Amino acid sequence: MWNLDFISEEDFRNHVRATIEKYGEKLESFDLKRFNKNLVDPIKLIFDKTVYQSSWEEIVSNEIFRQRDKSNNNDIGYFHQRMFQYIKNCRVPDNGKDGGWDVIYENEDGIEIPDAGKVHTVYVEMKNKHNTMNSASAGKTFIKMQNQLLKDDDCACFLVEAIAQRSQNIKWETTVDKQKMGHKLIRRVSIDQFYALVTGQEDAFYQMCMALPTVIQEAVDTLGDALVPNDIVIDELKAIAAEKQMDSDDVAIAMAVYMLGFGSYKGF
Repeated sequence: MWNLDFISEEDFRNHVRATIEKYGEKLESFDLKRFNKNLVDPIKLIFDKTVYQSSWEEIVSNEIFRQRDKSNNNDIGYFHQRMFQYIKNCRVPDNGKDGGWDVIYENEDGIEIPDAGKVHTVYVEMKNKHNTMNSASAGKTFIKMQNQLLKDDDCACFLVEAIAQRSQNIKWETTVDKQKMGHKLIRRVSIDQFYALVTGQEDAFYQMCMALPTVIQEAVDTLGDALVPNDIVIDELKAIAAEKQMDSDDVAIAMAVYMLGFGSYKGF
């Protein structure tokens, strides 16, 4: 039984599948060349292995996961942003269009803004996590929102955070040119509160989260072997180690790892 009133089951399933497919090349198998494309840090790998008392298989697997995960945040951003294309009164502009906003929410009945009355449009900048903007980026975003308010006196601008410090819908205050700035129509909003606003359902984000695991699993089951990489990094390292003919297999693999970053260094 489908419990989400603000999005159809078909649209939600298609969106989850599209998000998984966005993982794209990150699901491709890792060989040693791809593993070392940006030069891994051999010293860190050896510290991590020894301090955490892990095997080489675990350390290599963790590093592959780290490299994949580093670029997956964009795909999760896609999930959060593009979800709103299916929700009534919301639209997701193409990249660079309509001022470059991530989501635009319009409601002819008016949108109640705490301590600021009603507006009819909300322009949204979305972030995955509350601490992903440095001061320069935050200042630039705030100025963009100020400019939008100057052009349109019947709107508000939201910084919507998927991972916020708490559930909130507050005036956003930040530093611009070393001065603390704030405006009642420029707001910092956690994603649960934004879902509640646009759907009219207080626990809409919670309900979406409850439906998500099952739908992801079904999508993964459907995609099957296409999602299972065959990583061969540890096998290639062991093959290099075998050629070293050292007393300890562990030291031999360590030497193979050293060669990834230090192969042209003196002594190596």
